[in-house]
Amino acid sequence: MLVATQRRTPGSQASLREANRARIVAAIKKHGGLTQVELAGVTGLSPASVSNIVRELVAAGVLRTTPSTRSGRRATLVSFARTVGLVAGIHVSTRHLRVIVADVNGTVVTDRHMPLARDHRADNELDRASLLLADMLGGLESGIDELLGVGLAIQAPLDRRTGRVAARGILRGWTGVDIAGVMARRLRRPVFVDNGSNLGALAESRLGAARGKQNVIYIDLGDGIGSGLLLGGEVLRGHNGTAGELGHTIIMEGGPLCRCGNRGCLEAIAGGPAILERLEPGGTMKLSDIVVRAMANDSASMRALSEAGTHIGLAAGNLCNLLDPERIVVGGELARAGELLLGPIRMAMENTILVDRADAPDLVQGQLGLTAAAMGAVVLAIDQTNVRAAV
Repeated sequence: MLVATQRRTPGSQASLREANRARIVAAIKKHGGLTQVELAGVTGLSPASVSNIVRELVAAGVLRTTPSTRSGRRATLVSFARTVGLVAGIHVSTRHLRVIVADVNGTVVTDRHMPLARDHRADNELDRASLLLADMLGGLESGIDELLGVGLAIQAPLDRRTGRVAARGILRGWTGVDIAGVMARRLRRPVFVDNGSNLGALAESRLGAARGKQNVIYIDLGDGIGSGLLLGGEVLRGHNGTAGELGHTIIMEGGPLCRCGNRGCLEAIAGGPAILERLEPGGTMKLSDIVVRAMANDSASMRALSEAGTHIGLAAGNLCNLLDPERIVVGGELARAGELLLGPIRMAMENTILVDRADAPDLVQGQLGLTAAAMGAVVLAIDQTNVRAAV
C-alpha cells in the first residue's frame, strides 16, 4: 500500500503526516468501511486532518469514498479502493475461525477472528463463517455478490478427489462433509478448499518468510502439528491429498494415544494439548498462556517448550533427510515463543540431518503469524479466480 520513498526526519511534519496516514489506513483495515467522523474517533485525529488525509489517499487510489447514512444522517463512508473485485480467505482450525477479505492484489481490506468450541461441527461453523463474511462485507458497503472467489483452509487432511476430510478423528464433526459444495451453496460463489498447513506454506512463500525459496517446509505448531511442503515452488499434496501430516508420524512405538487413532504420534507427544496436559492436567491453561509464561522466564513452561521442540526437531530432521529443503518456516500459535521453541528444534534437527551444518536448511519463524492459513486461502482464491478467468 503506502510506501515511503524518502527517509523522513523523526518528528518532522512529513513523518507526522505519514504516521497519520498509516493510522487511517490501519483503522480501515481493522474495522472495514468507516465514516470520516468514525475515523476521527478511532484514530484520535481531528476531523479536518482526517478529511485532508482521506482526500489525498483517494487521489492516490488507495481509498474511495461513497455516500452513506449513519443514524439517519448523510455521511461519507471511507473504504479501500477496489477496481478489480474482492476475494475472501477463511480458516477453520480446531479452536479458531478467521475470515479475511482482500482485493485480488492481496491487499487485506478487513480481518475478523473468533474462538470456536473444541468439538465444533461443519454445519454450525460454515453457517457462522457465512454470516461473519456477510457482516464484514456489509461494513464495506459490499455484498457477497462482489466476491470473485472464496478460499477455505481446513486444519485437517483432505482427500483431493472429494474435498472431504480424509481421516476420522482429526477434525471431529467434519467427516464426510462436502465442504466446498456446502459453502458454495450458502454463498453462491466459487469456493476452493485446501489443508490449512498447505495454505500456510503457500502464504509464507508468496508473502512471508519463504519468499524467493523453491523448496520449503512449513511447520504449523498449535493444537495440532501439521506441515506444508513446497517443492520446486509448488505445494506437494500427494496422491490422496494427505502429504505433510508431520504430526501423525510415529516417533514412539506404543506411545500415547493420538486423536487419529494411532499411538506414539508426534502430535500426541509434542502438540499443544499434550504440552498443556503435562503442565496442568485437566486445567484451563491455553497455549497462549504457555508462550507468555515461558517468555516471562517461567521454568516449567520453558522446559515444556524445550522438550516439545526437541521432539519436533527430530521429526523435522528426518523430513529434511527425505526432502532436502532450503528453508524451514515455523508458524502457528506456539511459534510466537520464538527462539525458546525454535532453538531446541534447530539443535535437534541439526543433530539429525545428514548434510553438514553449513549446508543445513535455515530455520526461521513465520512472518504471517496466526493469519498464515487465512492469507493462504486468500492466495488460493486469487490463483483460482485468475485460472478461471484465463479459461
